[in-house]
Amino acid sequence: MDILSIILIAIGLAMDCFAVSIAQGLSVTTGTERPKPFTMALLFGLFQGGMPLIGYFAGNLFADFFSRYAPWIALALLVFIGGKMIWESLHETEEAAAGWSIRRLLVLAVATSIDALATGVIFIPVPERVWMGVGIIGLVSFLFALGGYHIGKYMGKRFTLNVELIGGLILIGIGMKIWLEGVVLN
Repeated sequence: MDILSIILIAIGLAMDCFAVSIAQGLSVTTGTERPKPFTMALLFGLFQGGMPLIGYFAGNLFADFFSRYAPWIALALLVFIGGKMIWESLHETEEAAAGWSIRRLLVLAVATSIDALATGVIFIPVPERVWMGVGIIGLVSFLFALGGYHIGKYMGKRFTLNVELIGGLILIGIGMKIWLEGVVLN
């Protein structure tokens, strides 16, 4: 797995953080609580980066199985996660995020990082990339969360880009690329 693939996976995973951060930024105009965008972005980055690490270590318990079927597993997981993101983007399942309590921000950080847990298994065939991958995923999520907050704050309701749809498509594309490299081209 090359660094470009890791960056694209990180961008795909960060789309949930980005979408929630935009909603948090939008809430600033009507919210009465003091905004904590840096805290939010830090929590999103830590959880987005930490979940693949947990998935990687859990996946190593079954390394023989995963090394044989890793391209298929990565394809299935990324298509599932990407498909779920696409479905949610078209069906408006999330309420607009509002509120800045640490408890709420932790819940949002966990909720937006659950899909990142499953992506940890894609690092099993390339263990030398896991720490770099975790760092990139965390950093990208942190930056996207900060950026999303500011977009939401300053652009208001004029921002109409469907970021969850884009993130889902990116994850499906990466899953297909990993599968092609591991099964078809190998």
